Amino acid sequence: QVQLVESGGGLVQPGGSLRLSCAASGDIFSINRMGWYRQAPGKQRDLVATITAGGNTNYADSMKDRFTISRDNSKNTVYLQMNSLKPEDTAVYYCNARDLWARDVWGQGTQVTVSS
Repeated sequence: QVQLVESGGGLVQPGGSLRLSCAASGDIFSINRMGWYRQAPGKQRDLVATITAGGNTNYADSMKDRFTISRDNSKNTVYLQMNSLKPEDTAVYYCNARDLWARDVWGQGTQVTVSS
């Protein structure tokens, strides 16, 4: 079984930056892909970005120019660098791991608030 622990959320002013981290533990060799999703109040959970074990990335169109997903395999950690943040980026950000059998594991979520 895989466990995920997110960190790095917080309050930031518009135009600012944050970096989220997601550390994986447990059966990490079963992980095929990791990613970030976000959920704003009253809305569905949406894709932000994913990265495969081989390093291939995929982004939501609205975020590909401002957000960067990366991974450090030596630390079993995935990062989301978020730049030029906007108030509409305010949401709970969830880390996701999908295993070789397409089963999903979610982190507990970390709040990102963009406000002046």
